[in-house]
Amino acid sequence: MLVDESLGPEVMRRAMDVLREEYKEPAVSANVATEVHRAVYELLGTNDPYKEIKDRCNQVALQLYPKAEEFVKNSENPFAAAVLCSIAGNVLDFGIPSPIEVPEELIEKFNSILQEGLGRDDTGKVVQILEKGGDVILFGDNCGEIVLDKLLIQELKRFDLHLTYVVRGEPILTDATEKDALSLGIDGMVDEVATTNTFAVGVLVDSLEPDLRDGLEKASLIISKGMANWESFSEHDYRPIAYLLRTKCKPIADSIGEKKNQNIAKLFS
Repeated sequence: MLVDESLGPEVMRRAMDVLREEYKEPAVSANVATEVHRAVYELLGTNDPYKEIKDRCNQVALQLYPKAEEFVKNSENPFAAAVLCSIAGNVLDFGIPSPIEVPEELIEKFNSILQEGLGRDDTGKVVQILEKGGDVILFGDNCGEIVLDKLLIQELKRFDLHLTYVVRGEPILTDATEKDALSLGIDGMVDEVATTNTFAVGVLVDSLEPDLRDGLEKASLIISKGMANWESFSEHDYRPIAYLLRTKCKPIADSIGEKKNQNIAKLFS
């Protein structure tokens, strides 16, 4: 569905009104952003204004998948390579200023992102945890990125563990939903596909299904993809948790203690 561009000024006014109402200490930025998007979607009369670009992101990632698969296959460290490929997909984010203006640009820039490597590489520590087995919960992020997560899922399933893959409960921004996960066959690769159970930027832990919320306490490892999930989980004390993301803005980079525009695999244990 294409939105009515003539609503632009009204949308901006409404967004600023909500921001003014919601942004009070100790507000969580992801929660504030959720309320802004809720108001804007209602005004636009659509529950998925990013649908077209989400579909394009998935198509671009599917084009890149064979190249990424070869990159992992030929790597001396396939797990770290799969992590890097999945982080490269995190560039497909159009809810914030992005290093690419349209999804198709990633085709040209994919190699250069991989060549950058991991600016923070805790994958060795992550593997030590995975070798012990147990329950692992992987929180996905954007469309397109979810395609490249399949390489990470394949590497995770080489370990003796139960893997749950979590996507958004409802469409918001360019984030992947259960529909995307099922259409890409991820349900056949993991032990369980779950959702965040609500309309939210990132994860509202209190809104998760009780089994998944309890699972966070018991998990051998939580893996969190993307900046919005960092914003959500950094408000909690779940451990061990590995954050896989591209630091696309300075506030997130500063908060996680890394440089801007880096591929980050950081473990908190």
